[in-house]
Amino acid sequence: MELTTLIFVSGFLALLFAGYIVVNLKKQEDGTDAMIEISGAIKAGSTAYMKRQFRAIAIFTIILFVVLTVAINWQTGVTFITGAVFSGLAGYIGMTVSVMTNTKVANAARTGLDNAFVLAFRGGAVTGLFVVGLSLIGVTLFYQLFKDPGLIIGFGFGASLVSLFARVGGGIFTKAADVGADLVGKVEAGIPEDDPRNPAVIADNVGDNVGDCAGMGADLFESYAVTAIAAMLLGYLMNKTDVLVLYPLVLGAAGIIASIIGILFVRTVKDGRIMKAMYKGVIIAYTVAAILFYFITDYMLKGVDLVDSMGIFYSSLAGLGVAFAIIVITEYYTSQSYPPVKAIAEASQTGPATNMITGLAVGLKSTAFPVLSICAAILVSYHFGGVYGIAIAAMALLSVTGLIVTMDSYGPITDNAGGIAEMANLDPEVREVTDALDAVGNTTKAVTKGFAISSAALAALALFAAYTQEVEIAIINHDLMNKFGLEAGSSLVFDIGMPSVLIGLFIGGLLPFLFSSFCMNAVGKAAFEIVEEVRRQFKEIPGIMEKTAKPDYASCVDIVTKAALKEMTVPALIAVFTPLLVGFILGPLALGGLLVGCIVTGLLLAIQMTTGGGAWDNAKKYIEDGNYGGKGTPTHAAAIVGDTVGDPFKDTAGPALNPLIKVVNMIALLFLELIIVYGFVII
Repeated sequence: MELTTLIFVSGFLALLFAGYIVVNLKKQEDGTDAMIEISGAIKAGSTAYMKRQFRAIAIFTIILFVVLTVAINWQTGVTFITGAVFSGLAGYIGMTVSVMTNTKVANAARTGLDNAFVLAFRGGAVTGLFVVGLSLIGVTLFYQLFKDPGLIIGFGFGASLVSLFARVGGGIFTKAADVGADLVGKVEAGIPEDDPRNPAVIADNVGDNVGDCAGMGADLFESYAVTAIAAMLLGYLMNKTDVLVLYPLVLGAAGIIASIIGILFVRTVKDGRIMKAMYKGVIIAYTVAAILFYFITDYMLKGVDLVDSMGIFYSSLAGLGVAFAIIVITEYYTSQSYPPVKAIAEASQTGPATNMITGLAVGLKSTAFPVLSICAAILVSYHFGGVYGIAIAAMALLSVTGLIVTMDSYGPITDNAGGIAEMANLDPEVREVTDALDAVGNTTKAVTKGFAISSAALAALALFAAYTQEVEIAIINHDLMNKFGLEAGSSLVFDIGMPSVLIGLFIGGLLPFLFSSFCMNAVGKAAFEIVEEVRRQFKEIPGIMEKTAKPDYASCVDIVTKAALKEMTVPALIAVFTPLLVGFILGPLALGGLLVGCIVTGLLLAIQMTTGGGAWDNAKKYIEDGNYGGKGTPTHAAAIVGDTVGDPFKDTAGPALNPLIKVVNMIALLFLELIIVYGFVII
């Protein structure tokens, strides 16, 4: 069997297994009429928002398609539009299945923890498998057609752009609804989370799907595609033969097999330890992947010039190692079982200020070990495999993306299941089951975000390495040595002592902060509107609190939909135009500095936001479980305030930094030749 055939088979196997899961999920019962009605409302809101979001993205995408086709080449235009469509499709399919699964999980929770857990996990697996299957098929197909990874960079850019919109728009939607619902419902009205009397409750549940599920699906799709393309590009620049180009894709194929095996081994929960059940699948998947990587590397790379086969294998192990380390570290900082979350809960006893101070401290501290793990992976992979080794480490890290996205999509499914249980007035024991599932879901969502941003850092380093090589090639090809002050035989150096590089470094470092400020401010403005609307309904619709009148859920869904679609445009424009302006005005050296600055601060800020936000959320849930006085106390109110601050951290700005880093790097590579030929040069 040819290697490309093997890759295609693995990609389609992921889609077929996902289809098998969907068929089995459809056989499960949906529950009572009330549960079906609530789930239907969530589905209608989610579908309506996604359609409006896709229409907004389509306008931007078509404009860029024309620009890329005219300014670069038709291949880039075609790959760009395909990457955008595939990325959106992966997220939309995953979201649709998650919405279908939520009421089934709530119904299964009536019979116990095991059934509900397995259903939620398998429902999440559909998103994970579609992400890796579509991504691997798309990248491989275009390489087969064009035989040049440089011509499929557009595929990664299209995926990254849709991911950016999905993360920002979905994040604004979900967190504006969540913050508004919590501040008025829990703090002012004193009603439980997901209480049907809260007008924002449906919008909150819709947000879980369009933000966490569709957003994360598009996010990891682009991470997977961009990382594969970066590794392929470096392999192509080193050795024009297929072997180094196809090797990352074969690792991806092996990762699909490993992910499916890992998913199948996650079946039951013993002693109520849900995370332990997931770890079983993760450990099995990584073990299978490592074994397959050894045989693949020995078969493909033994005797190949420019690389040491065992060195590349060790590089892949470094990638698997950092992935597992990120999972363990993130669980430590976000799980209710460990000191960081308990410290935030304890600090809540003295009010919102101490809660937020401690939460910020936890988020800041949480950056240390992930970054050190990434540094260790870079050191090991570079030592054994050079720059190509770093790219392979990144690809190995993402090889089991199918399983990791499964863990993430499990989160919104269990969150919605809890909401349905509350709104349908199911027995308190059912809500206890869904709360236990949801508490772990907060951790798995944080784990996936840490996983995504870590892969972004390694992939961006590989992209930067490709960028530096492509700069020199473009200068030589266009005979522009004099323009850049180079003599024959000399190399272009990105020297931090050069003003242009230093300026680019500062602008790149600034970019994630500026980008995040727009995302956070958008959530704040939309949440303000939701708070005002919920207050208005409580005041003007008599009987809501007595349950004799029904709130107007649609108005809240409409408010956050309009706000998300309006506010997601500016962050996207910042991501696209900043590297172009720096490149054309200050030159390719300044643009290189920008890429490095964006990678460094983007990584740190994203980890701080996503992990800190997850810790705030679970500190609130720890108190709601009866600790430090439980629900309805001043301690609980303080934790809610901290959680509402952490919400846009972990679900809007933080996750959106991952596609931001990738978009900036992709723009630099795509427009590099135009920048070299037509841009100014400031040395």
